[in-house]
Amino acid sequence: MANKLIYILLGSIIAIGCSDKEQFENSWSVYRADQSSSNYSPHDQINTTNVSSLSSAWTFEMKDTPMNSRPGVSQCTPIVIDGILYTMSAKAWLYALDATSGRQIWSFDPFNGGDGGGTSRGVSYWKNDQDKRILFAAGDHLFSVDAVTGKPDQNFGINGKVDLKIGLRDNPKDMFVAMTSPGIVYDDLIIVGCRLQDLYGSPPGYIRAYNVKTGELTWTFHTIPLPGEPGYETWPKEAYKTAGGVNNWAGLSLDTERDIVFASLGSPSYDFYGADRIGANLYGNCVLALKASTGEYVWHYQTVHHDLWDYDLPAPPNLVTVEKDGQTIDAVAQVTKQGFVFVLDRESGEPIFPIEEREVPKSNMPGEEAWPTQPYPTKPKPYSRQEMTIDDLSNYSKADNNSLRKKFNEFRYEGMFTPPDLNGTVMLPGTRGGAQWGGASFDPVTGMMYIRSMDAIELITIVKQDISQTNSTSMVAQGTALYQNYCASCHGVELQGNGVIFPALTALKSRLTKEVSKGKISKGIGQMPGYASMLNENEIESILAFLYEEEDRSVVADVAAKSLIENPQYLNTTGYTTWTDPSGNPALQPPWGMLHALNLSTGEYEWQITLGNEPSLQLEVGLETGLEGKSGPVVTSGDLIFIAGAEDQMFRAIKKSSGELLWQSKLPAIANATACTYQVKGKQYVVISVGGTIQNPSGSVIAFALP
Repeated sequence: MANKLIYILLGSIIAIGCSDKEQFENSWSVYRADQSSSNYSPHDQINTTNVSSLSSAWTFEMKDTPMNSRPGVSQCTPIVIDGILYTMSAKAWLYALDATSGRQIWSFDPFNGGDGGGTSRGVSYWKNDQDKRILFAAGDHLFSVDAVTGKPDQNFGINGKVDLKIGLRDNPKDMFVAMTSPGIVYDDLIIVGCRLQDLYGSPPGYIRAYNVKTGELTWTFHTIPLPGEPGYETWPKEAYKTAGGVNNWAGLSLDTERDIVFASLGSPSYDFYGADRIGANLYGNCVLALKASTGEYVWHYQTVHHDLWDYDLPAPPNLVTVEKDGQTIDAVAQVTKQGFVFVLDRESGEPIFPIEEREVPKSNMPGEEAWPTQPYPTKPKPYSRQEMTIDDLSNYSKADNNSLRKKFNEFRYEGMFTPPDLNGTVMLPGTRGGAQWGGASFDPVTGMMYIRSMDAIELITIVKQDISQTNSTSMVAQGTALYQNYCASCHGVELQGNGVIFPALTALKSRLTKEVSKGKISKGIGQMPGYASMLNENEIESILAFLYEEEDRSVVADVAAKSLIENPQYLNTTGYTTWTDPSGNPALQPPWGMLHALNLSTGEYEWQITLGNEPSLQLEVGLETGLEGKSGPVVTSGDLIFIAGAEDQMFRAIKKSSGELLWQSKLPAIANATACTYQVKGKQYVVISVGGTIQNPSGSVIAFALP
């Protein structure tokens, strides 16, 4: 056993690609701690005996967003190299800070004074002797910046950047593409996925590798296969020309010794209707293994066939080691939105625990053919709720409960894989249920995996795009219909918004000029993709007319209406948001957020606790509600887990061996990011990116340490 532990620890160090001395200083040198996506730190200076004394060591406030702006949402996990911390702001500026004091060393504005923005969860680092670079994405470009000076590397692409729109099949000028998660470095390559629109007309999300020194595209893997490639037969014949999605937005993991990169792939587009893509749709919703040096196919495992629920794989797979039947097995463990953990052999993709194909309900949608079965791992058990009855609806008042019951009875519900339906569908887990992009952490010493989960019930409301309105000669009528089709699922039917990420659009004309709003709709910002490739100029103008309450006027009818009649589009107008009662309370009884300790070798949970609390919604005194949250846990050898991300704004330290809460500190805003921890000059720090406030909309980075 002792030899095994030594082997695992040495393997972790080798995986990061550093010497022992560098490992000490670069203890969080890769997004998610290391290339195996462990979110694990070997440091134990901060531990269960002293964590109660943890206090703020320094705070760095970003000042790249004008005052009176809407507070930014930061999701970046910093990395630390040779005592320098590299991070990105909610506006996607890159910063280098002294990791011991928070003093700014340099900053880099990738937008050269422009608006900027977009979700950025981390950066990548590469070095060759004294040549050290930070690689990151902002907007639709991949950048290379000198890690010492903060200046663009002029040898990389064009003036230090590569256009990510080029090489994704479709016309770059009509495309929205971004990178929410950083790429992963292998030798002189940076391997990247991308984020796309989850709408009709999206391009395919090919996985690509660029030369770190030059920015030259080295290899491409077609996630929607071309004729002659494996998986082509799982789509209609011509689908490779028009189908989209199947992108890796959640990040990658890397086994350097085996020369294998692992990707967690999203669903095909459109998320909720697939009559144009009948078939299993490889490599949608797959754990995909590729040869890192060449992009050659190694193996895949599909976790959802012909996805109709937006059950993207939300986080990169953890590279793990498990003990089973007396054998030590290198594996990958993939968490999902459904609440499953798929544990697969790292070399072959074969399941470690049995997985059953079970029959699921049929679709009633015109032209749709739901796949008849879906995979169910027999172990581990699901970590989030997959089934419910009408009695699981919340009951904060009789009137609210009656309203929920009425809708539940009206909508279709036959379990987790109930297909979208014109009568409406209850969806549990929802598109944000189970695990999210924060993923899981894995302790290589104990073999334990720690998973944050959400129970977020949703409604799927499918509507056929209304030609009479979207092609109306009334500007406001057309804009109203287009808003309901494309915008209401995030910003609300009545423009009320949905929490921090999706702002309310009421009284918009008093807050933003029409030109600024037009730019955001066209190009995208933050979590919102650009719609220039989906909507023409007249359609965008009609949405603005609706939002800005303009006087109605006529608009030229869209000649594309004939195509829409021949190829009808069905849209989910209530997706991506939690179902609530008329008073705004979650429709599902708590708990809504939990943290789980899973022994991967046995497939059993050692403890499960609620995470977060909303006192006003507690059903009983002392019974915490748990809260939704997307950031992930960090586990350390100090017997600790650090985690934030709930709306109560708490940053918590939890005893990893028991689930006991040992310390918490209220932050100035939601820390919708996964933390990191590192040690520099003999002192351990725990650092987290925090969202913006009214007083400081840019957000901040806060470091904690022992006195």
